[in-house]
Amino acid sequence: MAANKKQTKKTIYMILFVAYLILLFYLLFFSEKMGRTVGAEEYRYNLVLFKEIKRFYSVMGTHPKMFWLNIAGNILAFMPFGFLIPRLRDKSTNLFLAGLFSLELSFAVELLQLIFKLGCFDVDDLLLNTIGGILGYLLYLVFRREKQ
Repeated sequence: MAANKKQTKKTIYMILFVAYLILLFYLLFFSEKMGRTVGAEEYRYNLVLFKEIKRFYSVMGTHPKMFWLNIAGNILAFMPFGFLIPRLRDKSTNLFLAGLFSLELSFAVELLQLIFKLGCFDVDDLLLNTIGGILGYLLYLVFRREKQ
């Protein structure tokens, strides 16, 4: 009976994970609110770490929504990934692996944005998304400890 309950939980987490990925890809590639419906005329990219973070921080006083959408949004967008990935893996997940998997997914997203000219390839997004995945994993650890 315990094995059946464990499998049911894993199925629920898989459904949540797939729903999360669908929502994430919709927001990152297709959402009109995020300005994703029209491709850019040319490739846009940022390879200078902290360049965009500094730019958004500099306009935080006059455009706080832009700051929160871009900085906090990138972090929050990947927290569910870091939270769900250890629940789906049969093998143990640690902080390093959660960060690595988050970086890999973020890199795939950034590369697709570059290829399809939706958004721009940004190393700051890689950093912020990875931080989000790590924070999600830490949240997973907190919930796991509280349950025990």
